[in-house]
Amino acid sequence: MTPDALRALLREARTVAVVGLSPKPERPSFGVARYLQRVGYRIVPVNPGHPEILGERSFRTLADAARERAIDIVDVFRRSEFAGAVVDEAIAIRPTLIWLQLGVVDAAAQARAEGAGIPIVMDRCLAIDHRQLLGD
Repeated sequence: MTPDALRALLREARTVAVVGLSPKPERPSFGVARYLQRVGYRIVPVNPGHPEILGERSFRTLADAARERAIDIVDVFRRSEFAGAVVDEAIAIRPTLIWLQLGVVDAAAQARAEGAGIPIVMDRCLAIDHRQLLGD
């Protein structure tokens, strides 16, 4: 995906589901989600162990979250071995972009997302790319 195409998707998006969002401020998922809130995105936590994170209701699954509101970006903070199942769940809700965070790689899941016509980014940080492409 070109930087211009990614920039356009990030500008158009309003809601980001953060799968694996931790309520612990020291965790990368918390910092990224807090940054995304600060720059204007609506965060939808997906973590079955917590009813609320960052002031937003948390959902057990992406499917549950998608029943409540449209999801533009699915940001995945799960280990690579679990990413494929999350990508499959994301494909079913048809976001405009799937994002696998730093260290998360699954080539087969990438192929499935691309085959479904959904752009996917792997092994990169959404907050870092957002800052580089759009600034704070």
